[in-house]
Amino acid sequence: MAAVSHRGGGRRRTINEINMVPFIDVMLVLLIIFMVSAPLITTGVVDLPTVGKSSAQKPNPIFVVVRLDGTLRLKLGNKEEGQPVALNKIAVLVQEMQNGKDETPVVISADKNVKYEAVVNVMSKLQMSGIKHVALMVKNGA
Repeated sequence: MAAVSHRGGGRRRTINEINMVPFIDVMLVLLIIFMVSAPLITTGVVDLPTVGKSSAQKPNPIFVVVRLDGTLRLKLGNKEEGQPVALNKIAVLVQEMQNGKDETPVVISADKNVKYEAVVNVMSKLQMSGIKHVALMVKNGA
């Protein structure tokens, strides 16, 4: 009789390696899902105002200058600033400077350290009195 030898004594030997094929399949499926869904996700968009270059400034705007100490001064075109003006009289003085021309723009110019409330109060007072063209002056930043 011939002798038959079994390797391992009749038991199957376990393999101590990780099968990478299912892992790679799952990763590829996830990659495809993220690639398809990424363009569909909309982030919160905030529509911020921008400062562009205007074609031409209207002639002789009326400037309302809000100083750091809170005082208001009126300035017409390139003329020198006048005496301090009270907030409750600003609208009447601006209307007098407009001479009945509603299209004359009013530009509010304020120091960057002035409280936001002071600028809004001036703008509100002007708009409540019926002045139509009120704008804010900004400095072009680079």
